[in-house]
Amino acid sequence: MSKILVIAEHDGEKLAQATARSVTCAAQIPGGEITVVVFAADPAAVATQAAALKGVSRVITVAAPHNGQALAAILAPQVVKLAAGYTHVFGASTTFGKDLMPRVAALLGVPQISDCMAVEGAHKFKRPTYAGNALVTLEAPSDRIVVATVRTASFDAAATGGAASVEAVTVEVALPSHTRFVSVQAAKSDRPELTSAAKVVSGGRALASKDNFQLIFSLAEKMGAAVGASRAAVDAGYAANELQVGQTGKIIAPDLYVAVGISGAIQHLTGIKDAKTIVAINKDAEAPIFEVADFGLVGDLFEVLPKLEAALAG
Repeated sequence: MSKILVIAEHDGEKLAQATARSVTCAAQIPGGEITVVVFAADPAAVATQAAALKGVSRVITVAAPHNGQALAAILAPQVVKLAAGYTHVFGASTTFGKDLMPRVAALLGVPQISDCMAVEGAHKFKRPTYAGNALVTLEAPSDRIVVATVRTASFDAAATGGAASVEAVTVEVALPSHTRFVSVQAAKSDRPELTSAAKVVSGGRALASKDNFQLIFSLAEKMGAAVGASRAAVDAGYAANELQVGQTGKIIAPDLYVAVGISGAIQHLTGIKDAKTIVAINKDAEAPIFEVADFGLVGDLFEVLPKLEAALAG
């Protein structure tokens, strides 16, 4: 039987949806038993949310002051200590997971499977490569622990309604002293979070300025959507880094994705390929974005967006 350890991602109060998606991936391992581990200064609230996920058999908590902030250098040795007796260790392919999981793999002396998007067996997985233009099937050694990050856009979040047991454990391990928490700066917004939003409106280079990018924020507000941006728009200074969608930004899978003034470079399409419905607005009828869009509108965004907002208001 496979025993899978899923690392919980959270902000100290709320369990990240990425963890629920990782649980869905883990549940596809044949005969798998899933344990979620929560590292925190006070893990009670997050542990309760993790225990409610269907498919989770057990939740273990590691409460300690040094776990108050999610520092990969501090968490990795603890994960390795807990990994004894498990066949798999999964983390989400988020900024958090991409920081933590390679350290875990290195300390365990095993290769990491990155961006797992499909499970084909206990040790066989599919992942995208070449900016999503190709899929590769990887098979990990069956006699070694599997360390993997989960491409969360490829999996639905696990449903709630479970009732897993919660157990507090103590991890005795030497922690590195070369890394310490100094401060955190996080963007605050009343809009939905980009990686978990059901609707996303993104703007590209065609907005031409930071001031014009406010058109995207305005439309998103009318739609109750999150805001995204292409790398070109971010590099030009029109939008903040945390809004970037694509291969080097956030990988998302909303129900509705509206691409405004985005040409559709393959690096951007990699980040939205799992969106349920893609709507493209671009004045260039030959733009690559129209090849993947479910609905396309050829027109000047500066004329289209005001009319679209008026229609939404009416």
